[in-house]
This record gives sequence, structure tokens and C-alpha cells, in this order.
Amino acid sequence: MEEADEPNHETLDPALQKKHHDMLERLSARHQARKSDSSSSSSSSSTLESTSSFLTKFADSKRSIESRIAESRLVSSSSTDSSKLKSELAEISFSIDNLEKLLAENSYFLPSYEVRSSLKSVSDLKQSLDNLSGELVPKKKFSFKTKSSSKKPESIQKPDLVSPPKIPVRDSPGFRNKQGETLTKNFKDSSSIGEFTLSDLDSCQVRLKGTVNALFIHRLKNCYVYTGPVIGSILIDDVEDCVLVLASHQIRIHCAKKTDFYLRVRSRPIIEDSNGVRFAPYCLKYDGIEEDLKIADLEEETKNWANVDDFLWLRAVQSPNWSVLPEEERVSSVSISDDGDS
Repeated sequence: MEEADEPNHETLDPALQKKHHDMLERLSARHQARKSDSSSSSSSSSTLESTSSFLTKFADSKRSIESRIAESRLVSSSSTDSSKLKSELAEISFSIDNLEKLLAENSYFLPSYEVRSSLKSVSDLKQSLDNLSGELVPKKKFSFKTKSSSKKPESIQKPDLVSPPKIPVRDSPGFRNKQGETLTKNFKDSSSIGEFTLSDLDSCQVRLKGTVNALFIHRLKNCYVYTGPVIGSILIDDVEDCVLVLASHQIRIHCAKKTDFYLRVRSRPIIEDSNGVRFAPYCLKYDGIEEDLKIADLEEETKNWANVDDFLWLRAVQSPNWSVLPEEERVSSVSISDDGDS
């Protein structure tokens, strides 16, 4: 049984490593400035200034994106230049991605309610862009064809302009590069951790208790992951033959194969480039989990675990890439209390 290891800087991309090195220097300078303040009230003021600065920047960006979406909708009614419209939507999508990145990078010091509110704003912007993109997809006119197509596409893919980016490896506390181990972490003992990463794990069992702002899961194979509630988002990339028991406000899954997800989630789970994934309700138990669910505002079962959106599937019938896990195959309850699993 191991506690979280320090980030392995040697495995990081040099550009990403430099970026995080600069960030750590800025954080260190900020920390020294706070220490020089003579009273605790000065420290509180500094934190409030950071939160206020984020909220101002977030609100300005949000208003700008909303304005561009509204303008694009007006222009689309009179413009016939579809390539120009698609280019504009691609730029809006990029702005939304940057806004979501801004939130992820600053979630460690934000109050929980601000994280939840900001996540909802990002989700609403994505939905508005999605709706607008759907309105701009040109309808094919009826025409006789002399040749029939030899191949029919199995599905219609969404344009790249709204495709979410591949999830980067995060330089945050976490478990990395482990095989065949049981890995445990209690976030109640580490209140300063805002983000946590699970990366490059093979045949491991991971047990996380307490709440954390964001969770990043990257390159897992044959693993069992049991986590307490995540206040913000869970981003998953490249998992295979795993079982994941997760609770969060937003869950995005990229490149998952033959994996079962037991979820409690406030918004609809999103999958992309995935197949053979199955979904069931959250079933985790440990001492204090009800209190943690309440802190994360996840005590209510929304049943969104069964309302999965396949990002690359637009046909009217349900995507074949995911299914509801049959009740007879589900695990009814998993306990990660000190007295063992069940």
C-alpha cells in the first residue's frame, strides 16, 4: 500500500515541464509575499484577490463567447459562406476550451461553490455551441444520382470544430507508473490538494477517500478504481479492461475500451472514441461518504449515469459504443472502509 508519489518530471514533455516550472516559481513567489504579511487578515485578502481576479477574467471571457455565439447565429441566417461560419465556430470552440482550462488550472484555490457554478457555465456554453453547430449543418437537397455509393458510413461524425482536446498528462499529486499494487489516498488528510492524477497504472487497485476538486485518469489497464466524490470534473483518457467507480459533477471519457463505469454525475457523461463501455449507478461505501457527497453537492442520485452522450454519434438510434450494465452483472456495493472490501 502506497501513498501518492511526487510527480515524475522526467516523463513529462519538456515544454509542459517548463510551463509547470514557471508556474511553481510564481506560486512560490506568491507564497513568500503572503508570508511577509503581518496579519492573518492580509493573507485572507490575498486569497480573495486571487478568487476575484479569476471570477472577473472568467466572466469577461464568458460574456465574449456568448456574444460571439449570438452574432454567429444572426450571421448564419443571411450568410451562405459555410466555410467562414465553420471557421468562426471553431474559434468559439477553442475559446470555450481555453475557458475550461482556465477553470481547471485555478480550481485548487477556488471555493467549491465557485467551481460548481463555473463548471455549469462552461457546460451551458458547450451546449449553446452544440445547438448552433447543429443548426448550421446543411441539409442535403433531393437529387437523382447516376451512381450509388459503394460504402455507407456507419455513423455521422461531428466536425472537428467541437471535438474536445485529448487530455494532457497533469503535473499534480497522484499515482504514476505502478503495476500490481494497491494504492490508497485519503484527501481528508491532504486538504491542500486541488487536483489528483492516476497515470500509467497496470493491474492496480486504487482507493481514494474524501473529496478533491479535479481528477485526471490517464493510461490505465486492468485496474479497479474506487473514488469518493469529485467537486469539479473527472477527465479520463485511454483506459482498457477497467472498473471505475466515480462520482463527479462532470465526467468526460476519451478512448475507453471494455470498461465498466459505476457513476453518480450531475451532468450527462460524455464519451468519445470509445467502445464496449458499460454504465451502472455509483455503489461505493466508506465511513463518512455521505458527508463527502453532501460537501460535493452529489448526495442526490440524478440517474444521469444512464444518459450517456457519445460525442461522435449523431444518429437517432442509441450509440452501439455504450450500454447499460445488466443488473445481474452489477456489483451492488463496494466498501473501501478499513475493514475491507465487499
